[in-house]
Amino acid sequence: QVYLVESGGGLVQAGGSLGLSCAASGSIFRLGVMGWYRQAPGKQRELVAQMSSQGTTSYGDSVKGRVTISVDRVQKTGWLQMNGLKPEDTAVYYCHAILTPLGTEIPKTYWGQGTQVTVSS
Repeated sequence: QVYLVESGGGLVQAGGSLGLSCAASGSIFRLGVMGWYRQAPGKQRELVAQMSSQGTTSYGDSVKGRVTISVDRVQKTGWLQMNGLKPEDTAVYYCHAILTPLGTEIPKTYWGQGTQVTVSS
């Protein structure tokens, strides 16, 4: 079994900062992409940030310049630092990873349980 365990999130005032972390645990052979998506009520899930196995980063247009993703592939843990938060950043944030479980050569997609981020104005 493979799990993505998220931590962080909560309530912050506009302009503030918040950090999220995501740890992949279980029988993992290889970690590929790791990142975060978010979903606000009534909206589609959208990319926040992700990092490929080569270290290439991608950021959603709405958060560029305000968030930074980092990943430790030995620890199989990622961190998302968010600064200059706005009320429109309010959403449930989901950790996302593509990884290969031990005993297989087939990468699979996994999602964390989600963590609420609320930005007050």
